[in-house]
Amino acid sequence: MNEQANVQVNEQELVQYIAGRTKADPQKIRLVLKHEADYIERAHQNAKDEVEIDGDELVDYVLRQRDVQLDELTVESILDLEMDYLTEKGLAGYVD
Repeated sequence: MNEQANVQVNEQELVQYIAGRTKADPQKIRLVLKHEADYIERAHQNAKDEVEIDGDELVDYVLRQRDVQLDELTVESILDLEMDYLTEKGLAGYVD
């Protein structure tokens, strides 16, 4: 299996993980994750060193996108559950 196919399977698993806990539409979850990735990419482009992402600013950014029709609590839940999933898989963690 190539790496690209593996990433897609992981994305599908991630979306299912989030959808199962939030009952949000998988397409809306993907949209939130896409905007999150855009936000993080921009932060990396503008940074010289490590990037620190403020969760509240990220939620505000996602909510400002015209195609996002979700409330703040749902967006926060999607982003929190994404981090939970990545942490459970050993792909991410919190910095003290």
